[in-house]
Amino acid sequence: MTQSIYQVQIILKGSKPKIWRRLWIPSDLLLSDFHKIIQTTMGWTDLHLHQFEKNRKFYSVKHPDDDFWDDMDNVDYKKEKIRVSDLLKTEKERITYEYDFGDGWVHDIILEMVLPADPEIKVPVCLAGARNCPPEDCGGVWGYAELLKILKQPDHAEYKNFLDWLGEDFDPEYFNIDEVNRLLGKKKYKS
Repeated sequence: MTQSIYQVQIILKGSKPKIWRRLWIPSDLLLSDFHKIIQTTMGWTDLHLHQFEKNRKFYSVKHPDDDFWDDMDNVDYKKEKIRVSDLLKTEKERITYEYDFGDGWVHDIILEMVLPADPEIKVPVCLAGARNCPPEDCGGVWGYAELLKILKQPDHAEYKNFLDWLGEDFDPEYFNIDEVNRLLGKKKYKS
């Protein structure tokens, strides 16, 4: 049984207006599963490398062709079976999650509340959030801001290219909590 339930907020750093999600997760959730939950709730597609960071220590998955791994202060979170509760213990504590080192999507993760375990509560669950996830490979928060600026200018030279790439139905304000929770419900997470 889960030790307790963590209420966490995930905020995409530098996003204006703020792109965020609030979740309940099991405190003893493996980081490997937390990564999948972040990908699902934020709307990423897990095409790039990622890492968690706390106190200048990096938690990631060691790749066989990484020649620099041993020279850095990295922990293979899968091998070590690191759990969220190993990094977050008290309310207001923070860690960061970086996705796609090229675009540098950095997320602040804040432990907002520690709740007692309750077998009636199905976790993980998304409680709230705002705004659509930026599209992959658009150049980080700065590239995304420029993309949004261009989408407001139908006469801009790049407007049609961006519309063709994104599809005409892309809405930066879109967030559907029911859809996110349906996706979360389809996957199995270990605690």
